[in-house]
Parts: sequence; C-alpha cells; structure tokens
Amino acid sequence: MAEHLSGIIDPPIDDLLSKVDSKYQLVIFASKRARQINDYYADLHEGSLFQNVGPLVDSSIDDKPLTVAMHEINEDKLVLRPLAAPTE
Repeated sequence: MAEHLSGIIDPPIDDLLSKVDSKYQLVIFASKRARQINDYYADLHEGSLFQNVGPLVDSSIDDKPLTVAMHEINEDKLVLRPLAAPTE
C-alpha cells in the first residue's frame, strides 16, 4: 500500500530549493509536472494511457498532483535541465 504523503511540509522547502536555482524555477517546474500528472488521470478516466506519464513515486489517488510533483523532484525522479541557447 502506498505511504500517505503529507503535503507541502513534506518534503521541506529547503530540500526542494537545493534542486533548483530559485523559488520561481521550483514553482514553474512543479506546476508543469503537476499538469502532466493531472492530464494523466484525465486520460486514465477516458481510457487512453498513451499521452502522459503517471506519477513516478508511490502515491494514492487522493494525493494532489502538485504534492506528487514535489515528491518526484525531491526524490530526483525529475531533473531540471537548462534550455539550450539558440543557435544563429
């Protein structure tokens, strides 16, 4: 059975900030992943499983997508890569 995740206080914000350069970057990174998780559950409900990747950590259906995204970042399941500089 999946361990119940305890929300925004776990993982601690200091641990999450060590994975990114700024709070802004953390918010954007986690929110984009949370949208992907939310889309996965919507696709699951519709019977299509080919568009999005589901949670990469143990979670239950009651866990919010943003909480799951934060745990994925904390457990290094997701790594933020810098964008490549445009070439001319």
